[in-house]
Amino acid sequence: MNDNPLTESTDNIGTIPHLLRLPAVLHVTGLGRSTLYKMIAENKFPAPVQLAKRAVAWRHDDVRRWTSGRLPASPRRAGVSPRG
Repeated sequence: MNDNPLTESTDNIGTIPHLLRLPAVLHVTGLGRSTLYKMIAENKFPAPVQLAKRAVAWRHDDVRRWTSGRLPASPRRAGVSPRG
C-alpha cells in the first residue's frame, strides 16, 4: 500500500468542486460587488459557500450554469441595427 496520500487513488473521494473567490466571480459575470450581493439576496444568483468565518466562495458549476443561462444577445440577434 502507498503511504503517500498525494499519490493514492482518489476513486473513493468523489469529485471535489472547483471554487471561485469573489474577484473571479466578478470577472466572469461582469457584475459589480453590490449588484452581485443584491442578486443573491433576491435569489437571482447562486449563494456562496462558507469556507471560514470571513471567507466565502462560489461553486464553479453554479456560476457556469448561471452565466450560460444569461448569454447576452448581440445587437443583430436582438433586432437592433448597429450604429454606423
